[in-house]
Amino acid sequence: MDEDTPPTDDLDSTETARPQSPILPQRIGPYRLLQKIGEGGMGVVYEAEQEKPVRRKVALKIIKPGMDSTQVLARFEAERQALAMMNHPNVAKVFDAGATEQGRPYFAMELVKGESITKYCDRQRLTNPERLELFMQVCEGVQHAHQKGIIHRDIKPSNILVQTEADKRIPKIIDFGVAKATQQRLTERTLFTELGVLIGTPEYMSPEQAEMTAQDIDTRTDVYSLGVLLYELLVGALPFDPRELRRAGFDEVRRRIREEEPSKPSTRISTLGDASTNSAAKRRADPRSLARQLRGDLDWITLRALEKDRSRRYGSPNELVADIQRHLDHEPVVAGAPGAGYRVGKFVRRHRIGVTVAASALVLVVGLAVRERVQAQKIAAERDRASREAVTAERVSEFLVRLFKVSDPSEARGNSITAREILDKGAREIEETLVDQPEVQARLMHTIGKVYSSLGLYSQAEPLIEQSLKICRLHFGDDHPDTLSSMNNLATAYMSRGRHDEAEPLYLGTLEARKRVLGDGHPDTLSSANNLANLYFNQGRYDEAGPLYLETLQARKRVLGDDHPRTLRSLNNLAGLYVYQGRHDEAVPLYLEALETQSRVLGDDHPDTLSSMNNLANVYLYQGRHNDAEPLYLKAVETQSRVLGDDHPTTLSSMNNLANLYFNQGRLGEAEPLHVETLETQRRVLGEDHVETVQSMNNLALLYQGQGRHDEAEILYLKIHEARKRLHGDNHPETANSLYNLACLEALRGNRTKAMDWLRLSVEAGWVDADWMAKDSDLESLHGPEFDALVARARENAAAQRAK
Repeated sequence: MDEDTPPTDDLDSTETARPQSPILPQRIGPYRLLQKIGEGGMGVVYEAEQEKPVRRKVALKIIKPGMDSTQVLARFEAERQALAMMNHPNVAKVFDAGATEQGRPYFAMELVKGESITKYCDRQRLTNPERLELFMQVCEGVQHAHQKGIIHRDIKPSNILVQTEADKRIPKIIDFGVAKATQQRLTERTLFTELGVLIGTPEYMSPEQAEMTAQDIDTRTDVYSLGVLLYELLVGALPFDPRELRRAGFDEVRRRIREEEPSKPSTRISTLGDASTNSAAKRRADPRSLARQLRGDLDWITLRALEKDRSRRYGSPNELVADIQRHLDHEPVVAGAPGAGYRVGKFVRRHRIGVTVAASALVLVVGLAVRERVQAQKIAAERDRASREAVTAERVSEFLVRLFKVSDPSEARGNSITAREILDKGAREIEETLVDQPEVQARLMHTIGKVYSSLGLYSQAEPLIEQSLKICRLHFGDDHPDTLSSMNNLATAYMSRGRHDEAEPLYLGTLEARKRVLGDGHPDTLSSANNLANLYFNQGRYDEAGPLYLETLQARKRVLGDDHPRTLRSLNNLAGLYVYQGRHDEAVPLYLEALETQSRVLGDDHPDTLSSMNNLANVYLYQGRHNDAEPLYLKAVETQSRVLGDDHPTTLSSMNNLANLYFNQGRLGEAEPLHVETLETQRRVLGEDHVETVQSMNNLALLYQGQGRHDEAEILYLKIHEARKRLHGDNHPETANSLYNLACLEALRGNRTKAMDWLRLSVEAGWVDADWMAKDSDLESLHGPEFDALVARARENAAAQRAK
């Protein structure tokens, strides 16, 4: 971790370290120390080699000798906890934590072989567009921290190291030593440095940090620091001369940060004198062309991020990224107050060839005035759209900030506020307070509906997304991106509750519209194709799902790349189809590929990674590889319970699968309580008729059957059959399976006539596996000419299905 960070300045320190000269220890716990690579205000960083349980190089951060005051220990623990909460490719990962034999805390994290972002960019002589691409990754990492409830408060070049991986530039955010939590405590120790102390690095510090009132700090503080970093990346100098700033007294430093307005980046270049030539050369430009690059968009974007009044700043790093992307795409940016000339310039750059040809033709055409008018209308419409988007985004941000104030101690008054309570409060307020703001109302309904869905609360999600879709259709039209997004997510909510007939027309409509509006290869179009394939799969329409899964996977590899999360989901989906088709040997390598890549790209505790882990365990279970399946199931259940919660549908699905494993191993005493707990929770969370609830009911019935508790099994089987008829209809594989199970139960009871009746109905449904039926020991008592005729009929049905 080639960290060239100078020692942290005393401006943010309330402790005085006792000078010591420690001898470098040879090892700490499972780590062998190799060399010292960095030192900050409270910790020393070593490159170390972890020797067990895996061998790898890590960065080991240990609290300095003598820095063991309550305050410093609290800071150190807070940093460790902040990093441990995050899992993002642009944030350094924490692997382990502990304490030395002397009781000094340490934590092991990802070893970043890189250098500070500004030095890297200068050494590589990156152009400003290349620097912007790198900067946007940093913003995404900070956004992830904010979503985890963490404000960094000390974003600066030395805390962002850049390394190269597979020819890709990857910035890594490090050092959360002064981070602030917005949603939970990071440590049980008390932090006392919040009031009356300057926290952060002065050159990159926001005006509200300079006020030294920690209660007034929110995520926009990091947006300001990102603005300073952006300024430095583009110009090669800071908004305020650091030498002058450091020479000023403590109060003067705070005043300048709070009150003095920085000059525009394009203007700052001209004040650098001879240094401007060197700065421009590092960006592969000359001073004049560099100033020209910065003038306009980049001036406005940077100064908006540096607004003293944070209500005028970008509301989040994502908003800053969005405006930079607009600049790179030659679209109008939200920042600044541009006039018509700016809009025309943007239009010309996006349509350079067309405008050149049109301009030549217009010289010869009498209709110049008409064309100018039309063009002006287009520009005005674009300006209005950008303005509306900005207003909508600002109002959405204001609503969410107000909504999350319930977790503020002054509002909560000691009460514990759950995420569910915040969501419920938001859902009520949207309907009551935003009736006169349809765009904002639709956007928020859709967003909160998606959050409900991600928590598995589909019944709460449905009415919000339904209303969002209704508003979008009324105000924006059928082909608007917000309308199509609401259609897609409403279909997903319907499918998640087993309402397939309602989901299908929505998925088909969304796919058709996105192909028409966005094109066949657009990521949103491919998402719609994937979702439609999922629906076909859930309906048992495997022959329709298969080609669509394969087509979507190939397109995503081409458009998004092999490592993209959506590509990996497609890989997972295709493997799942192979499992249901009995093609287990083809499914295993796909699941292994998906799991290895997701673990590397997304992290071991990402929901997608855990889903692949669970799916791979399922295949091992089908193959009888119980010893391979069990550790995967146990790890999936434990991690999903921690990450998603005990009541989340995905956690419950993994619990159900673990119980199935125990059942297949004959460990019925361990399987039964797991099955009962899963079923009771699914009934409460998902409802009696949800497909997952019915599947769990079926598994418990099979267990009762295996225990000889036939009466209890029969009650469940009959309930399952009725539920599956309601969900899927009479001629569905799951419905046929419930009939087959009733036949097996009656055969075990010795009721041949009843068993044959159920079996005949099952075969007539058209989905029974004839080979399995012929060798099923539960049906052995039924063997004879009548049984053989049913087996032959099942084979004929299978051949007819394949022919279709």
